[in-house]
Amino acid sequence: MSTEPGPTEETEPEEAPTGEDTPTAPEEADAAESDAEEATPEASGEQGEAAPQLSEAEAELAAQKVERERIARRKAEKQGPVESGAKLSGKAADLLAAVRAVESGAKPVAAVFSEPPAPRRPAPEPVQRPQPAAADVPAAPAAETVESVRGVLTEGGAPEALVPQVAAALGEGAAEQLRADPWQLLRVSGVRPEQADGFARALLGAECGPDDERRGRAVTVWLLEQAALAGHTALELPTLVAALGKQGVPDADAAVQNTLAEAEALVFQDALDPRAPEPEDEDAERPVRVLVGLERYALAEESLADGLSRLINSAPKQDGSAEDWERAAGSAQASAGELIRAVAGHGLVLHTGGEASLAEPAALLQAARELGLRAWAAAHGPLGRDRFAALIPGATTVTTVGGLLSGTEGPGRDADGALDLDLLVVLDAPQLDVETAALLTESLPDGARLLLAGDPAVLWSAGPGRVFADLLAARVCPQVASRRPDPGPLGELVSGIGIGELNQVEAPGKEVVIVPVRDAGEAVHRTVQLVADSVPRAIGVPPEDTQVITPGHGGAAGTRALNAALKERLNPGPGRFGGFDPGDRVAYSPTPGRTLPGQVVKADAEGLHLTCSGEAVVVPKDRVDQSVRHGWALTAHQAVGGRWPAVVVVLPGDATQSLTRPWVYTAFGRASRHLSVVHGAEQALPRAVTELGPKPRTTRLPVLLSPQLGQPT
Repeated sequence: MSTEPGPTEETEPEEAPTGEDTPTAPEEADAAESDAEEATPEASGEQGEAAPQLSEAEAELAAQKVERERIARRKAEKQGPVESGAKLSGKAADLLAAVRAVESGAKPVAAVFSEPPAPRRPAPEPVQRPQPAAADVPAAPAAETVESVRGVLTEGGAPEALVPQVAAALGEGAAEQLRADPWQLLRVSGVRPEQADGFARALLGAECGPDDERRGRAVTVWLLEQAALAGHTALELPTLVAALGKQGVPDADAAVQNTLAEAEALVFQDALDPRAPEPEDEDAERPVRVLVGLERYALAEESLADGLSRLINSAPKQDGSAEDWERAAGSAQASAGELIRAVAGHGLVLHTGGEASLAEPAALLQAARELGLRAWAAAHGPLGRDRFAALIPGATTVTTVGGLLSGTEGPGRDADGALDLDLLVVLDAPQLDVETAALLTESLPDGARLLLAGDPAVLWSAGPGRVFADLLAARVCPQVASRRPDPGPLGELVSGIGIGELNQVEAPGKEVVIVPVRDAGEAVHRTVQLVADSVPRAIGVPPEDTQVITPGHGGAAGTRALNAALKERLNPGPGRFGGFDPGDRVAYSPTPGRTLPGQVVKADAEGLHLTCSGEAVVVPKDRVDQSVRHGWALTAHQAVGGRWPAVVVVLPGDATQSLTRPWVYTAFGRASRHLSVVHGAEQALPRAVTELGPKPRTTRLPVLLSPQLGQPT
């Protein structure tokens, strides 16, 4: 591993991140990197206006809305209380009884808490296919709504910049809602409880107090939203109660009960070991945990479990004879043959491996097409799509997940609303959150096969859930592990990190270079020098093919500081288009959690014109601030799914708390030819690799899958 000397000039240390930056949509992709170990998991937060021809982002959001509505209808049709698997007593029983009372239409009173509800699992219903969405895109708030919201915000001393977000979040009657309940301001991304408290005091005066029932409900929902941003689909009840106490809610139990009574959250009772047999003693209580979660994620996780169970328990469509499948498997190399055999006989298969393992899903896709199957693959983003398509000569059956679901890419849907295919290969599977995964599985026709493929060591999804990891741990379907190692010094380095070892590798061609720095200012200086001069000269990779990756947006060596320095060196200009100039590299987030690398082309009355992976994109002027930022430097969550010839990973000293093994593995693994590490984190880097695994996420998928499935495969 080579080492370059740092510059000789002294640079004063700059301030560490303060945590005061207000998040915007591009930052949502990093929400899952928040510290989920705290009781209050916090995250640092769109699309163009409606047009006759919907953009991919608009169509995707509309498709997700249709799916959420379908899930809600199906939930409403199910009879009985929330599933319970054992007896409860005390506070847990009270909360479950509260939900039962809500389902009957009554707000809970003292008499409701006399006895816990009996365990019952709703019977599964036939799958209802989501219909393709076309023009069902949320309209912009009416001008009257915007003006009335502006008046209330001004009266309460809130920034006018929040007006469009408040109007969009609360919809028609937003002003009246805020007057009736000022803490509804917490529904706007980036607003914190102390800010909502100040707004409420300005509107309510002496009536405002910490024990206000409205405040307790709003803070409870806000905490659950913060948990979702950190990747949880629900929170354990003691964790939620403790978090409410830290936010100054005097009676946390009452706040939770009131939130459940108003149907703003759901409560669940899950067995700690779902596969354990029922106790023989009737009086014995089975160990359980009580969880509270937001309805949208709870129902999406339930819908996902139903869809996966349908795939696992049903026989795949008989396309091609057993001899044909075996012939295809026999002609494939190594574990690719195992993969083809597994997919031949099962509706759901998992495939794990690094970058080199992509050749195996590619071999499967080719074999399936030759057998006459309508086989498609979908990657997390356009960079992954194009990289995978290059492995299949003449392939036109590779899409992005967003494009597939929205209908802007892929085979489209049949008359029943299901995707018109027989086999779907989903790449970058660790990036699937529960809502996207639910929409995918429920969109598959009966008899279809689903392969989820990805590298389990990378960062998990930006949205809530850990779908791929939960399925791997549950062992409910065949799993095929690739035996293709990633080649060269970079492959050796990244493979070691994946198992918790930070090895020094031989890099005769300067494939890996460590650049030590003393402080954040020197880190920025050396990064610019590497991108603009050293890497092009020594490695032959131009700046446009080099990606900088750093732990966060804020701080003296975050994406903001690095992008400002890189723009000044690589594409200086006045930034007359909202801070952007033609030729600027950008990161465009059409929806929270999705990042598309692109370049600025021009700006006009329509908005900012970009090109993203060869596709023209127009971002309306009023959306630029929330959805576009400079992209010479990205975070690891923004970069996941992409791969560049050269990568410069910046590890300043003030970023040590952000480092984990998945973060390092993801950042280092984005390089295909050369990796430079601007290293100021000292011992925090080896400690992260050897000791700090993925941050825990609370999910319900394994429990939901367990009672619906037969014996694990």
